[in-house]
Amino acid sequence: MIAETVCSAVAAAGLGIAVVAAYRKRYLTATRIAAYALVPLGLVMTGVVEWLADTAFSPTAWAGFGVLGLSWLLFATTRTVERRRGGTRKERKAAREAARETSAPAATAPGASAPALGQAASRGQGPAPRQKPAAQGDDDFSDIEAILKKHGI
Repeated sequence: MIAETVCSAVAAAGLGIAVVAAYRKRYLTATRIAAYALVPLGLVMTGVVEWLADTAFSPTAWAGFGVLGLSWLLFATTRTVERRRGGTRKERKAAREAARETSAPAATAPGASAPALGQAASRGQGPAPRQKPAAQGDDDFSDIEAILKKHGI
Protein backbone atom coordinates (compact mmCIF):
# COMPACT_ATOMS: atom_id res chain seq x y z
CA MET A 1 0.00 0.00 0.00
CA ILE A 2 2.79 2.41 0.88
CA ALA A 3 4.78 1.53 -2.25
CA GLU A 4 1.76 2.25 -4.46
CA THR A 5 1.25 5.61 -2.76
CA VAL A 6 4.89 6.58 -3.18
CA CYS A 7 4.87 5.61 -6.87
CA SER A 8 1.67 7.57 -7.47
CA ALA A 9 3.17 10.62 -5.73
CA VAL A 10 6.34 10.37 -7.82
CA ALA A 11 4.23 10.19 -10.98
CA ALA A 12 2.18 13.23 -9.95
CA ALA A 13 5.34 15.22 -9.14
CA GLY A 14 6.90 14.25 -12.46
CA LEU A 15 3.81 15.31 -14.37
CA GLY A 16 3.87 18.64 -12.51
CA ILE A 17 7.49 19.18 -13.54
CA ALA A 18 6.54 18.31 -17.13
CA VAL A 19 3.80 20.99 -17.06
CA VAL A 20 6.32 23.57 -15.85
CA ALA A 21 8.74 22.57 -18.62
CA ALA A 22 5.96 22.86 -21.21
CA TYR A 23 5.04 26.30 -19.83
CA ARG A 24 8.65 27.36 -20.48
CA LYS A 25 8.25 26.21 -24.12
CA ARG A 26 10.52 23.20 -23.74
CA TYR A 27 8.10 20.74 -25.25
CA LEU A 28 10.54 17.96 -26.06
CA THR A 29 11.90 17.99 -22.49
CA ALA A 30 8.36 18.14 -21.10
CA THR A 31 7.32 15.13 -23.15
CA ARG A 32 10.36 13.14 -22.01
CA ILE A 33 9.72 14.02 -18.34
CA ALA A 34 6.06 13.04 -18.69
CA ALA A 35 7.10 9.69 -20.21
CA TYR A 36 9.41 8.98 -17.27
CA ALA A 37 6.75 10.11 -14.79
CA LEU A 38 4.15 7.73 -16.19
CA VAL A 39 6.36 4.64 -15.70
CA PRO A 40 5.80 4.33 -11.91
CA LEU A 41 2.07 4.91 -12.39
CA GLY A 42 1.95 2.15 -15.00
CA LEU A 43 3.84 -0.22 -12.69
CA VAL A 44 1.32 0.45 -9.92
CA MET A 45 -1.62 -0.11 -12.24
CA THR A 46 -0.25 -3.43 -13.56
CA GLY A 47 0.45 -4.79 -10.08
CA VAL A 48 4.21 -5.05 -10.50
CA VAL A 49 4.86 -2.86 -7.46
CA GLU A 50 2.69 -5.07 -5.24
CA TRP A 51 4.42 -8.19 -6.55
CA LEU A 52 7.86 -6.65 -5.92
CA ALA A 53 6.87 -5.59 -2.41
CA ASP A 54 5.64 -9.10 -1.64
CA THR A 55 8.81 -10.62 -3.08
CA ALA A 56 11.14 -8.23 -1.23
CA PHE A 57 9.76 -9.24 2.16
CA SER A 58 9.44 -12.98 1.45
CA PRO A 59 12.10 -15.23 3.02
CA THR A 60 11.30 -17.94 0.47
CA ALA A 61 12.02 -15.55 -2.39
CA TRP A 62 15.35 -14.55 -0.85
CA ALA A 63 16.27 -18.22 -0.38
CA GLY A 64 15.45 -18.75 -4.04
CA PHE A 65 17.74 -15.89 -5.02
CA GLY A 66 20.47 -17.48 -2.88
CA VAL A 67 20.03 -20.82 -4.65
CA LEU A 68 20.19 -19.08 -8.04
CA GLY A 69 23.38 -17.29 -6.96
CA LEU A 70 24.95 -20.56 -5.81
CA SER A 71 24.01 -22.18 -9.11
CA TRP A 72 25.62 -19.34 -11.06
CA LEU A 73 28.76 -19.53 -8.89
CA LEU A 74 29.12 -23.28 -9.51
CA PHE A 75 28.60 -22.81 -13.25
CA ALA A 76 31.18 -20.01 -13.44
CA THR A 77 33.70 -22.07 -11.44
CA THR A 78 33.37 -25.10 -13.69
CA ARG A 79 33.74 -22.93 -16.81
CA THR A 80 36.91 -21.34 -15.37
CA VAL A 81 38.45 -24.70 -14.54
CA GLU A 82 37.46 -26.05 -17.96
CA ARG A 83 39.17 -23.14 -19.73
CA ARG A 84 42.36 -23.55 -17.69
CA ARG A 85 42.53 -27.24 -18.57
CA GLY A 86 41.99 -26.56 -22.25
CA GLY A 87 38.35 -27.53 -22.73
CA THR A 88 36.26 -30.57 -21.95
CA ARG A 89 37.64 -34.10 -22.08
CA LYS A 90 36.30 -34.59 -25.63
CA GLU A 91 37.79 -31.28 -26.79
CA ARG A 92 41.21 -32.15 -25.32
CA LYS A 93 41.11 -35.60 -26.99
CA ALA A 94 40.19 -34.05 -30.36
CA ALA A 95 43.01 -31.50 -29.99
CA ARG A 96 45.53 -34.27 -29.27
CA GLU A 97 44.39 -36.25 -32.31
CA ALA A 98 44.58 -33.17 -34.52
CA ALA A 99 48.11 -32.45 -33.27
CA ARG A 100 49.09 -36.05 -33.94
CA GLU A 101 47.74 -35.85 -37.51
CA THR A 102 49.54 -32.59 -38.28
CA SER A 103 52.85 -33.90 -36.95
CA ALA A 104 52.73 -36.86 -39.37
CA PRO A 105 54.31 -36.15 -42.78
CA ALA A 106 51.63 -35.25 -45.28
CA ALA A 107 51.70 -36.45 -48.86
CA THR A 108 51.59 -33.30 -50.97
CA ALA A 109 52.42 -32.53 -54.55
CA PRO A 110 55.84 -30.94 -55.11
CA GLY A 111 54.45 -27.69 -56.53
CA ALA A 112 51.53 -27.40 -54.10
CA SER A 113 52.79 -24.24 -52.47
CA ALA A 114 53.92 -22.59 -55.73
CA PRO A 115 50.76 -20.46 -56.20
CA ALA A 116 51.38 -18.87 -52.83
CA LEU A 117 54.87 -17.82 -53.92
CA GLY A 118 53.83 -16.38 -57.25
CA GLN A 119 55.11 -17.11 -60.75
CA ALA A 120 58.75 -16.64 -59.76
CA ALA A 121 58.63 -19.81 -57.67
CA SER A 122 57.29 -21.85 -60.58
CA ARG A 123 60.26 -20.71 -62.74
CA GLY A 124 62.70 -21.82 -60.07
CA GLN A 125 63.71 -18.29 -59.08
CA GLY A 126 63.44 -16.76 -55.66
CA PRO A 127 60.70 -14.31 -54.88
CA ALA A 128 60.98 -11.06 -56.81
CA PRO A 129 62.40 -8.14 -54.80
CA ARG A 130 59.91 -5.46 -53.93
CA GLN A 131 60.29 -2.17 -55.69
CA LYS A 132 59.19 0.98 -53.98
CA PRO A 133 57.16 3.25 -56.24
CA ALA A 134 58.90 6.60 -55.91
CA ALA A 135 56.24 8.59 -57.70
CA GLN A 136 53.50 7.59 -55.32
CA GLY A 137 55.49 8.54 -52.24
CA ASP A 138 56.44 11.90 -53.75
CA ASP A 139 52.81 12.65 -54.59
CA ASP A 140 51.75 11.94 -51.02
CA PHE A 141 54.36 14.31 -49.60
CA SER A 142 53.66 16.99 -52.17
CA ASP A 143 49.98 16.95 -51.17
CA ILE A 144 50.93 17.28 -47.52
CA GLU A 145 53.36 20.10 -48.30
CA ALA A 146 50.66 21.93 -50.27
CA ILE A 147 48.25 21.66 -47.35
CA LEU A 148 50.87 22.91 -44.89
CA LYS A 149 51.77 25.85 -47.16
CA LYS A 150 48.09 26.71 -47.55
CA HIS A 151 47.75 27.02 -43.78
CA GLY A 152 51.02 28.94 -43.45
CA ILE A 153 52.96 26.27 -41.65
